[in-house]
Amino acid sequence: MNWMKDVVYKPIGVVHSPFKVPQDVPIQSVAAEGVMGYVEVAGEYVEGLRDVEGFSHLILVYHCHLAQDYSLLVRPFLDEKLHGVFSTRAPSRPNPIGVSVVRLTKMEKNVLHIQDVDIIDGTPLLDIKPFVPDFDQRKAERIGWLTKKVDKLHSSRDDGRFAKNTRL
Repeated sequence: MNWMKDVVYKPIGVVHSPFKVPQDVPIQSVAAEGVMGYVEVAGEYVEGLRDVEGFSHLILVYHCHLAQDYSLLVRPFLDEKLHGVFSTRAPSRPNPIGVSVVRLTKMEKNVLHIQDVDIIDGTPLLDIKPFVPDFDQRKAERIGWLTKKVDKLHSSRDDGRFAKNTRL
């Protein structure tokens, strides 16, 4: 198929956090309340940070560089049953892209100090977008298989099931 060409992204920076390995990382940023980190944006992209400090929260889009090869059926962190990968937020997926909403606490030149970080240290950053509640929050009528599992979020942590089998 002609439309099935490779898509290549160049990281715009790197995320730094206290998490050196996947194990024990909160599985969503809302469960990482208070965890501090920072984003180091490459010099060539600094001009693109203009006006970012006007936002309290940012959406970080990143490459899950430590994710193992994907399977279309996965056992997600909040359940013991297999689910289709696209009905989960598992990091091992056909395109291992992660998305987190973080709080911006301070900006210094090319460094964004952030909080509520659920990202592994050294993760390549692909993009930054402002979080705007009027754009980004919707009332969901259904949350699928998570309906009876979402209450486990704050106590759940990454157990390494999606990480490559290499020691860091």
